[in-house]
Amino acid sequence: MDSMVRARPHELPCAACRTLHRKCSYGCMLAPYFPADEPEKFASVHKVFGASNVIKMLQMVEDGRREDAVKSMVYEAYSRLRDPVYGCTAAISYLQKRMEDLKGQLKTTTEQFLESQEQRDQLLRILMDAPCLKQTYLPASSVVHDSGGSFMFDNMIHDGHY
Repeated sequence: MDSMVRARPHELPCAACRTLHRKCSYGCMLAPYFPADEPEKFASVHKVFGASNVIKMLQMVEDGRREDAVKSMVYEAYSRLRDPVYGCTAAISYLQKRMEDLKGQLKTTTEQFLESQEQRDQLLRILMDAPCLKQTYLPASSVVHDSGGSFMFDNMIHDGHY
């Protein structure tokens, strides 16, 4: 819903006007954001911020951003009612901590992956440079396949060495 105000005739009063025991007029600023079928939204916002403060805040916000402002107020009000001391700050802090933990896990996992790749590459170099392997098991036509961490010698398998 944008800045357009819904017409009031033949409709139920918005949740704000109903809660405040007011007549919901045609130009009701709160009607687009607090419909009659969602009274708990306005009740929470009213309890935390107060109706006059909600109206003042909405007047300070440009029309196109009011819906986002109301969503934010509703979220903050629900959070404050759930956790009167920290409100939405508790959720934000938890998510920030979780994000830092996940960044650390990603860094560790990336380091382990790179270390595993390096070990694999070293083993492949050792195997390819081993003189006894070249002379004994690998004819000149042998092909070494590297498929992301595992390798096999085609001719060794076909010749019965494995």
